[in-house]
Amino acid sequence: MAAQQLEDKLTCSICLELYKEPVTLLCGHNFCGACIRDWWGLCEKVCPECREPFPDGAELRRNVALSGVVEELRATPGPGPDPSHGARCPRHGQPLELFCRTEGLCVCCVCTVRECRLHERVLLDAERRAREAQLRATLEVTQQQATQAQRQLQELQQRSSQIQNSACTLTSVISGKFSRLLQALEMRRVRALRDINVAKTQALEQAQQEKQRLQGHLEAVSFCDRRIRHLLEHLDDWTFLQESQQLVPPGPLGPLTLPQWDEDQQLGSLKESLSQLCALLLEEGAHSGVPTEAADLGSVDYRNLTFDPVSANRHLYLSQQDQRVKHLLKPRGPDGPGSFELWQVQCAQSFQAGQHYWEVRASSHSVTLGVAYSELTRRRQGPHTDNIGRGPSSWGLCIQEDCTQAWHDGKAQRLPVVSGRLLGVDLNLASGCLTFYSLEPKTQPLHTFHAIFTGPLYPIFWLLEGRTLTLCHQPEATLPPGLQEEASGLSGGRQATSATPVARGHHSHGPQNRPSCSPGDLRPQL
Repeated sequence: MAAQQLEDKLTCSICLELYKEPVTLLCGHNFCGACIRDWWGLCEKVCPECREPFPDGAELRRNVALSGVVEELRATPGPGPDPSHGARCPRHGQPLELFCRTEGLCVCCVCTVRECRLHERVLLDAERRAREAQLRATLEVTQQQATQAQRQLQELQQRSSQIQNSACTLTSVISGKFSRLLQALEMRRVRALRDINVAKTQALEQAQQEKQRLQGHLEAVSFCDRRIRHLLEHLDDWTFLQESQQLVPPGPLGPLTLPQWDEDQQLGSLKESLSQLCALLLEEGAHSGVPTEAADLGSVDYRNLTFDPVSANRHLYLSQQDQRVKHLLKPRGPDGPGSFELWQVQCAQSFQAGQHYWEVRASSHSVTLGVAYSELTRRRQGPHTDNIGRGPSSWGLCIQEDCTQAWHDGKAQRLPVVSGRLLGVDLNLASGCLTFYSLEPKTQPLHTFHAIFTGPLYPIFWLLEGRTLTLCHQPEATLPPGLQEEASGLSGGRQATSATPVARGHHSHGPQNRPSCSPGDLRPQL
């Protein structure tokens, strides 16, 4: 007990610890040298105990005797610290037992008699319990706000992605439509694309600003959470109460403001400016160029195609009446005079007028299908293993495991991944549209090329090693007048049944009545 009383006498009233290098003021009170200097750095230069001013010219001198007593006390082993020993009032040296709600300070019994006699006072533990309840309620609110902000961020990212895809599609469609007009309309095409880009930029800027707001709120909520958790773990009541009342939780999150994007508004300005030309530029189905439902494809001419053996690369093996091709590692022999050095094969049939539709089944990804002029080179040029869409004389759809790309003139446009292996191609030479479809698990247009085709076009294919392509046939197909001689000549005298287009109006082409890859079961094992 005596040791405890001695330790109390040798305790600095600022840091509440044993003196470290104690100094004595002119009034006789003692403090740690570092504590009193720090105190004067924040407050006026007076004694914290009696408020007597300390002259500016005076110097702090170390209390040698007191330092020796403190060192002796430190060296003497004694009982452990008293659990009841807590913070003391810096002015009166008494234990801080109460909390003054009026001034927001921890006070001692002397303070309650002198300064806080008429103030609202409660016990420290009661005030802490009340504050802990408030902080836990605040913590629950901030956690709910964090969840809401995360959800809104995800919704904002989805909206931004939709805007990107929509703007990309609009840009592609309008570019394709304007490319078929006279050169005098070039200025309007550029203006339309610029307007779309400006609208997209504005919308995405709004999205970015909203994203920054949400991220800033998340940071504020996270910082508040860390402060609260730190305070809840703090054992010192005085420090807890002092810092907890300085904690300001973030305000409410507020509703999510999605960026504005309206395709109809973008297209509406074109309709007003182009007047009579809007039917050509913005006709129904502008996004695909042809009907999008499987039932609508029945109105076009279905073509039964066959591969041309002369054009096949030496690693490509034809079978089943030249309706199936497979890429194998072992070559059949040397390259022929008309064969592709690339892993490609084209069809025996070509088309120069009218509308034509055909289907092909792929065993897996890593295949390309398209159309090309006869002048497409069959020699390898550069590092690529195919040249479909690499130049101006061909158009192609490249299907990979993780992406699908539309190629023409060396430029690629990234498309959604194709999940099905049954693909359709619609070639409308009259309107200058080449459209690719994915037919499984449902019919959906993948991409439409717009061009002015100037010569006969041959269906052409590329496939990676181990892949198989099968041309799907319609058994009841018949040749329309005028094409039988052309098809027979191009196929080298083959029977017409292996390349028989369906006469217009005689083909019923829907999800339940799709042409098979027969004769026989030609569907490869996927």
